[in-house]
Order: sequence, then structure tokens, then C-alpha cells
Amino acid sequence: MPIGEFGEAPAEGGISFSAPLYWMYELAHASLNPLRAAADATKLMFQNPVNPFTHTQIGKQMAAACELFERTTRRYGKPDWDLHEVVVEGARVPVHVQSVWEKPFCRMLHFERAFARPPREHQPRVLIVAPMSGHYATLLRGTVEAFLPSHEVYITDWTDARMVPLAEGRFDLDDYVDYIIEMLHVLDGNVHVVAVCQPSVPVMSAVSVMESEHDPFVPYSMTLMGGPIDTRRNPTIVNQLAEKRGIDWFRRNVITHVPFPHPGFGRAVYPGFMQLNGFMTMNLDRHIEAHQNLFMHLVDGDGDSAQKHREFYDEYLAVMDLTGEFYLQTVDAVFVRHLLPKGEMTHRGIRVDPSKISRIALMTVEGENDDISGLGQTEAAHGLCSNIPDARRIHYVQPGVGHYGVFNGSRFRAETYPRIAAFLRDAERDAMPRAAVG
Repeated sequence: MPIGEFGEAPAEGGISFSAPLYWMYELAHASLNPLRAAADATKLMFQNPVNPFTHTQIGKQMAAACELFERTTRRYGKPDWDLHEVVVEGARVPVHVQSVWEKPFCRMLHFERAFARPPREHQPRVLIVAPMSGHYATLLRGTVEAFLPSHEVYITDWTDARMVPLAEGRFDLDDYVDYIIEMLHVLDGNVHVVAVCQPSVPVMSAVSVMESEHDPFVPYSMTLMGGPIDTRRNPTIVNQLAEKRGIDWFRRNVITHVPFPHPGFGRAVYPGFMQLNGFMTMNLDRHIEAHQNLFMHLVDGDGDSAQKHREFYDEYLAVMDLTGEFYLQTVDAVFVRHLLPKGEMTHRGIRVDPSKISRIALMTVEGENDDISGLGQTEAAHGLCSNIPDARRIHYVQPGVGHYGVFNGSRFRAETYPRIAAFLRDAERDAMPRAAVG
């Protein structure tokens, strides 16, 4: 859950920096609509083959500048999955994405593969818990693609908080844990759970609660990838900022209310555009260079490179709002007070005890160059889950990758994913009986 830098906190008792910010953002965005329309029209004019300026350097630069302006000022909507088929055992199989469970703040999607004949090999079921930290679940498209050929894949599809009416109530960290437990119940425990980044803490909490209650529907295994289990280990700039500011600063400076006419009008949120500011400023030079390169690719007619840029930023710039109570509770529990590793985490007032976890296998995955969840933060899960047998646990560090590379990219597909797949097969083969214990 990257936390951006937003300046100094106001004086005690002062006006919240963020109070009118959402309204100002909406006004600024609306005021740019005529300019975006003009930029689109100008771009088309300088791309028209009958225009004598189209093939000149000035014409190409004008068209490129107009596209760059339109792209950097637009609001990016929720991307599509664009996963229509997958190759399974050498055959092309259609894929249909459907919701199999739904509540106001989340859906559980199933990537149903329409087999002409059942696959020869067993296909384990996997629930991928996507981060609720700004981007949509489609950020894990590459993760899903890696699992689809040999797994039955489900994923959490979190809802943009500005689209949820106030009448639907609150959503906080306790609700998040409840949602995970409900989804595991829907899947009858016949599933492996894979948490990517931020969900590592609530997923471990959910499994701890289930084990404490001798729930028969605990998953076969739990894989935590680049998650902030113990942010005291090898702290990154994200962790340091949270500890420096304290929870009151975040409450005053990044929580605002959804303006009219969005369905969530009046809901307290950490808005997506402020999160995007945090994402961008952490690597600002790289993003500026990327957009400069886009301009040059457009001028030079390098369509392939320009399209790769569009595809990446169409996803990266699509952000969603988080409920204020969930964001603040997560920052406070995970980054400021470190409740889980200290043994002080609670769910509905009852202490979360990871040492109760004993019936499942555990795998942790980290990236060597991760600047969001530092090395050792996810590995800390093994010390907390002290009653999992050593033969049923594994830790893997992927060399040469940052945070994104932990769950996506060529090295993930070639090196990390095969290790996870092998771990899941072994965990299911060696699984303890699904009946309740105790």
C-alpha cells in the first residue's frame, strides 16, 4: 500500500488539507474536457493523410503532443481482463470470466475454462487475493495468465469505494478478513490461497481465525508474495514515512469525501488520484522519461513501442478509491504499530494468533530489490506460524526483481511461478484431512 508524500501536516486544530481536494479535482478534470476534445480533434487533423502537414516533422510532433496531453489529463476507467482463451495441454480453451460470489465491496471472479474434454492432469484451485491498495485487480492479469494453463483460478475483484452508496455501510480491516473467510467457505476449503502484497496480513489473519475455530474449510496452502507481515524488518521509505507521520497525519491529510454525483457521495475515502500521486512520485524520473520516450516513438512512427507504453499506463493510471476506515486501520495496524508480529492484532475484538495455523502449507516469496516490502518482511510469516511443520514450508527470494517483479513479468513466469506451482501440488498431495480438528 504505497504511501505518497503530501507535504507537512497542518497545525493542530487546523483545516484538513484534503477536505475540499476531491471537489477541486473533479472541477479541474471537468474544466479540461474542452481542451481534451480540442486535442483529439487536432491530433486527427494532423494524422489525416490528405493534410499536407501530416508527413512533416512539425505535423508529427503536433499529433504526438496532442496525444500526450490527452493521455496525461484523462481519467482512466477500470481495465478489461482481455483473457479470452488459454492453451491447456496443447489445446486452445475459451475462458469466460464470471462472478461466483458478491458483496458490496468485492466480487469473487472465476476464470471458467470451457473444456471440450476434461484435462488429463489434476488442476488445483487457486484463490488469488488481489491488493486493495489503489489499482484494480486487473493489475494481476499476468499473474492470472501464468496460473490459468494448469489451475482453476479465482480472484478477488475489489470495488471502487466511490461507487458504493453510503447505505451499504462501512468496510474496514475486520470486514476484509470476513470477506476472505466467506470466500474460502464458498470454495469449501478445496483451494490454495495466494495473497499478493497488501492482502498478506488480512489473509494470514483470516486463516489464523479459521484455525482457532477449527474451521474445516481452511485452504490447503497459503502463499504470501511481497507482503508487509513485519515492516520493522529492513524498513523501506513506505514504512519510514508511516512511522514518521503517524496515523493522525494521514487522517487529516489524505482522507476526504466522495463528491456528488458519484454513487458513494459522502463516503470517507482515500481517493485514487492521491494514491496515484504517491505511486508516481516514488519513481518520478522514470515516468517522465517514459512519457518523453512515448513522444519520440509517436514522432518516429514506432507503433509497437508506443502501444506497449499505452497498454502499461492504461493499467497503471487506472486507480480506485479505498474506504477511509480501511486505509487508516491498515496503516495504523501494519505500518505504525506492527500489531501482527507483536501478537497484538485482533479481529472483532479477539486476538489473532498465527501460531494456531498447523493444517496448511506455507510459502513466502520476496523480490531481491523490492522497495515496497523489504527483504525479510514477508519471510517473517514463518516465525509467526510456528506450528506448521518445517517440511510444509518454503521461502523463496527471486533475484533481480523489484516489487512488481515478485508477481508479474518474464522472471515471474520463468522462475517464480514454476516454484509456486510445484509447492501447491506438493501441499495438496500431502494435505491433512479437511475435517475439523481439536
